[in-house]
Amino acid sequence: MVLVSACLSSCSIEADNEPDFLGRFDRNKDLFLAHFDAKTDVDDLHSVAGVATMLADPRFSEVNYHAVAGTYGIQEGLYVPAEELFDLAFEEHWSDAHANFDKALNEVSSLAVETLQDGGAIWIADAGQSDFSAALIRGIQELMPEAAVKDHIHIVQHADWNEEVTTAEDLAFVRKSASYHRIPDGNATGNGTPGFRSNTAVNWQEKVSDARLQEIWTTAIDIANTYNGADGRYLNESIQAGGLDFSDVAEMTWIFGFNDLVDANDFFREFSHSKRH
Repeated sequence: MVLVSACLSSCSIEADNEPDFLGRFDRNKDLFLAHFDAKTDVDDLHSVAGVATMLADPRFSEVNYHAVAGTYGIQEGLYVPAEELFDLAFEEHWSDAHANFDKALNEVSSLAVETLQDGGAIWIADAGQSDFSAALIRGIQELMPEAAVKDHIHIVQHADWNEEVTTAEDLAFVRKSASYHRIPDGNATGNGTPGFRSNTAVNWQEKVSDARLQEIWTTAIDIANTYNGADGRYLNESIQAGGLDFSDVAEMTWIFGFNDLVDANDFFREFSHSKRH
């Protein structure tokens, strides 16, 4: 594993700025990490578009964020390549752990350590497994051995399957070493979090007025349709039927205080960009 080169053994976590909360997230200090396994279900591509839609909202203009592709665990099946989508959605704010795990880990570690040094917290939405998150935390502990980081690193997970195909040692480690938040599954409504999986078409085009977001959603849907069930990949039946599945975005709505949304239609009404906040 490649680590950030810095002498950080005496680092402490200090707070000085007044907090500016959006949900649980302090826009003055915190770091949001969106991790996507993209293996082997194409729902992550819709989730990338959903995350980008929220980040484009004016309320998120001060949110410090970074995305990581390829944060998969031990599941079988092929990866879903979507570099074009990640470029559109996050521009320079993403790392490719599928192409180069160590390089991605080094990039994210640098951001994480800087956040912790400045008194901020790290909020990780694990849209997939926690293997990459475990490597990140181990690196932080090595770089900041004197700092008590557990209460400042939050991992949010919503799915049984994601936990089941995380390396067992890594899952036990993140549960012990971070503040681990297991929330209700974002695939269903009425369980305490929004349900962002639909088996029928969602008229997002009518709601999303921003040209960049329209391109992101169109690209996400096109790539997902291309790889859905292809070459032995998981067949997402909701997407096959013409619906949307951005269920992993339930983790982001939980972090940022939009847990009262019900479903995909609610999501696009909230983040339509036809209104100004």
